[in-house]
Amino acid sequence: MTTGQQVNPFAAFNFTLIVDGLSGSHGFSECSGANTEQDVIEYREGNMDFAVIKLPGLKKFGDITLKRGFTTNRELWDWRRSVLEGTVIRRTGHIVLNDEAGNPSLRWKFTNAWPKQYSAPSLSDTATEVAVEELVLVVESFELDAS
Repeated sequence: MTTGQQVNPFAAFNFTLIVDGLSGSHGFSECSGANTEQDVIEYREGNMDFAVIKLPGLKKFGDITLKRGFTTNRELWDWRRSVLEGTVIRRTGHIVLNDEAGNPSLRWKFTNAWPKQYSAPSLSDTATEVAVEELVLVVESFELDAS
């Protein structure tokens, strides 16, 4: 980047979500909760004067919540149903943030995801918005992908 060059931030609505093995995974309207955090282990030796050493502990990865307009595509429900029936199908996926031209710019990878929760759309005869289904995925890793 040269001095004085303006760099615009990416728009939050311009993303693609790809989950291996799901053909309809591009149609999500919202993706949230993807994060990493780590516990802190505080350690103090007996001869240290009121100082604590902080060591990195257990790594944790946030649940990813996906929302999309409800259609006749049953893939999300079928994936969740398999877990309910005792067969956990783990999948890898990518959250891709696109630039203004629609080209992939940043990519996060999550692994060993499986659905812990599925929510059917809220329905009301006075509502005018789109019916939205929600899937919550637990993941075992989440990272900014180099590819």
